[in-house]
Amino acid sequence: MSAKRLPETTAYVKITRQSWQHGFLEGEVSAGDFEWHFQWHFRRGELLVKPSQGRALIKEPLGRFLEQQDYQLEPGGDYAFTIRAQL
Repeated sequence: MSAKRLPETTAYVKITRQSWQHGFLEGEVSAGDFEWHFQWHFRRGELLVKPSQGRALIKEPLGRFLEQQDYQLEPGGDYAFTIRAQL
């Protein structure tokens, strides 16, 4: 019996702005042929992702990544995480 491997795509994140006082992180994320801009208002638990094309594919995994890495993320920093899907 062979194990079927799930498809994977690497998502690349760049943090462009951060304000602990106002409770948000802002940045860009790209995966496959898609690129998005995001704002994470962590005090409100709100993640905004634009444009809408492909947003359903990235919003949940990006939200998990941001929550796991929040205190380690800094403006100008480049980060990556893996999505279990082919984009």
